[in-house]
Amino acid sequence: MSELRRTSSERQVQLTDAALHIIATRGIAALSTSSLAAQVGLSSGAIFKHFASLEALLDAVVARVEAVLESTYPPSTLPPVERLERFVQARSTAVGNQLGILRLVLSEQFQLALPRRGSARLAACVHKTRVFVLECVRQGQDAGELRRDLSADALAPIVMGTVQMLALSPSKARRRDAEARAVLGSLLALLRPPTAARPSSRRNSP
Repeated sequence: MSELRRTSSERQVQLTDAALHIIATRGIAALSTSSLAAQVGLSSGAIFKHFASLEALLDAVVARVEAVLESTYPPSTLPPVERLERFVQARSTAVGNQLGILRLVLSEQFQLALPRRGSARLAACVHKTRVFVLECVRQGQDAGELRRDLSADALAPIVMGTVQMLALSPSKARRRDAEARAVLGSLLALLRPPTAARPSSRRNSP
């Protein structure tokens, strides 16, 4: 009965999430009105009550990706390291729950299968992520909270790669949280300024 009471906007979210699931598990070539209908338990015709065409559906999928990614950016008022930490946690969790997002954003083949406008919007998402991470790292370096012996350009890919690794973790939710905390702790330790070597307390024998 609850299925019958879904609003059109709720059904659109359900369909875009189902499309992302198909993309993640079977590839974008497997996405069609028939495969989508089977995924959500609707008829192919019912899908067109919510989207005028497959292209309109793909446009909605891109909008869904944009919304999910946008929700992972923490407030700009936070200190840079805390902002970076919260971002890694939020982004890896959000993308881990929707692996189709990672497939779309990272795969050039998948982006080429999208309408040109959709592909450009996904490229803009990647660019915004990189700019955000670089800004956090540079501000952390300026504040003396992050190491300066390596450039922000060298450190940013490590942060972004950590997000992808955590998102792709096959662990269950509870274990994934513990794993994320451990990995994030290691990432922050790597990003912090290296501890200066302490001189030995022993004096050389005469």
